[in-house]
Amino acid sequence: MSTSSSAEHASLPDSQILDHQFINNQWVASQGTRLLDVMNPYREEFIAQVTAGDAADVDAAVDAARQAQPGWQALGGAARAAFLEKFADGLEARRDSLLTLSATNNGKPLAEAGIDLDDAIACYRYYAGQARALDARQGELVSVEMEGVEARCYHDPVGVAGLIAPWNFPLVTSAWKLAPALAAGCTAVLKPSEVTPLPERVQAEIALEIGLPAGVLNILNGDGEGIGAPLARHLGVDKISFTGSNQVGEAVMKAAANRSANVSLELGGKSPILVMEDADPAQAADWVMAGIYFNAGQICSATSRLLVHEDIAEALYAALAERMDALTLGDPLAEGTDLGPMTSARQRDAVHGYLNLAEQEGLKAVRDGRHRTLPAKGYFLAPTLYRDVPVDSRLWKEEIFGPVLCARSVANEAEAIQLANDSDFGLAATVISGDPERAKRIGRQLKAGSIWYNSEQLVLPETGWGGFKRSGIGRELGPWGLSAYLEVKHVVGPAAG
Repeated sequence: MSTSSSAEHASLPDSQILDHQFINNQWVASQGTRLLDVMNPYREEFIAQVTAGDAADVDAAVDAARQAQPGWQALGGAARAAFLEKFADGLEARRDSLLTLSATNNGKPLAEAGIDLDDAIACYRYYAGQARALDARQGELVSVEMEGVEARCYHDPVGVAGLIAPWNFPLVTSAWKLAPALAAGCTAVLKPSEVTPLPERVQAEIALEIGLPAGVLNILNGDGEGIGAPLARHLGVDKISFTGSNQVGEAVMKAAANRSANVSLELGGKSPILVMEDADPAQAADWVMAGIYFNAGQICSATSRLLVHEDIAEALYAALAERMDALTLGDPLAEGTDLGPMTSARQRDAVHGYLNLAEQEGLKAVRDGRHRTLPAKGYFLAPTLYRDVPVDSRLWKEEIFGPVLCARSVANEAEAIQLANDSDFGLAATVISGDPERAKRIGRQLKAGSIWYNSEQLVLPETGWGGFKRSGIGRELGPWGLSAYLEVKHVVGPAAG
């Protein structure tokens, strides 16, 4: 994606030049002057331009959110829940158009876009339930040993939440942030990714449609320079929730630290998938494929390090090669497409750089994505698998964020666990074994926030999401996601009677 002037794309209809921000329930002209190109990654065509907002837009949105926050909190959890249910209904009513828009702007196949939309809808409905339950938790008695003293616990919203979402899962990661924030009684300023802003605009449409009070949700288009940085350091923002790269996440944390603001970070991953000698190679291959090639590998929890027992390594590599060759790369809107393009040329080029590095390092490819015939247009990369990758290789250690799987064989369970945990990251992991109890036992020894066994990656609104080590701070989803937007208050005094 690049910045440009509107004259360079004079052929774009006015309706595709999106120069307004959603502030206080109105589309208002942005104070920014730069324009950002929005691409169709399959056709390599410009489909829209958005204004890169600036600090003045952030000021206006934060002011609106601060004005709205006390009234939104005062509504109570049950009333907020009703709005969240309506958000879910609004997404469901727009299903067909949203799937097409997501596939067009992001490049993911329609089937994957459908999974994303279902995830977002489920998230809003889950946090509607959490908002209702929050009412019952207010003023709960706390057990204390001191006689004649009463203590009650309350849960207050942290205030105004600045939400910064990534480009790989539009609608999903924004729902993971927005739904719990609104459920808690926070108001929000949401910055969607400048790469995939089009699906996210639907949330403003739904807010107006359902009569969401003005200022509760504000959406600002722009990049990190224009919107992200001013939002992270804004004195009127009480909470920052960021999903993205470690480099940017650390900058967000530094900006928030200047005022000791509440921060949640969901950052990088280099997740392992462990295949034990008692696993069925064919079934294991299906789960390995799902863990790395979904969304063209552009997923923070991608299980991109394969640790396979030496007894079944050859059989598993053969099964993986067969499945990789069978993947259909093509139009995300076409039925039968398994793998769409990378979301941006920039990301494709970054991953391609790792393939070139692998050649320099002399890595052994089971399948090299550079050698497969690709569609004539589109930011495509074919699935790649390297075997016997040294643990000091950059491809083994660094997050690639693309359809690249690095594998090595292990002699026993202990070695697999040791290598799985030997990482700067700890977001997710998968264990595959013919013995489910063994798989669960191994999983308990892994240092990661989400661990699956004998399964694809099942992300549920009821279970937490976040990681150990450099994979971030805090948790999204589940009751922990709601707690991220709440402050705990205790009121203590003489006991009645």
